[in-house]
Amino acid sequence: MLKRLMLWIAVAAGLTGCGYNDIQVADETTTSAWSEVVNQYQRRADLIPNLVNTVKGFAEQEKEVLLGVTEARSRVGQVRVDPADPDSLKKFETAQREVGSALSRLLVVSENYPQLKSDQNFRELQAQLEGTENRITVARKRYIDSVQAYNVMVRQFPVNLTAMVFGYKAKPQFSVDNEREISTAPKVDFGKPAPAPSK
Repeated sequence: MLKRLMLWIAVAAGLTGCGYNDIQVADETTTSAWSEVVNQYQRRADLIPNLVNTVKGFAEQEKEVLLGVTEARSRVGQVRVDPADPDSLKKFETAQREVGSALSRLLVVSENYPQLKSDQNFRELQAQLEGTENRITVARKRYIDSVQAYNVMVRQFPVNLTAMVFGYKAKPQFSVDNEREISTAPKVDFGKPAPAPSK
């Protein structure tokens, strides 16, 4: 019994300096940061039906744009993302980019309807959307930073040996083709026409 206890103490002491606990902390940090990214994207998705319905009340003839936003939101809901799988992450990124483009087109269309722009409900939804886009940018940055810290840790000696033994590998990074464009939150300015969305 005493030998077994001594063996466990020796194993615990060995694991303390090998970085195992640091890997666990970094891994949980990336998981938590990813949850916040998903939470903020969900917040944006939840705003879309109200925004579409408000625009529809003033601009029923813009069916193509309204349908585009609704379909983009639907496609996002169908994507099952695993942040550890680069292909899954890429599909998620693409779906979110499509939602962002569809929302940009919707906001451009709204510029043609002065009554819509002055509607209090529409203005509040636009403000919420802008705030959500800012939150998405912050959440994505935190996730990117946490993945970077984790990846550096599991590659550095001697922690890389522990990572190899326990099967911890570098995580794929969350990035998109139009990084600069989406890192800037949309501006809401009722005095000037909105810029046309980039293609």
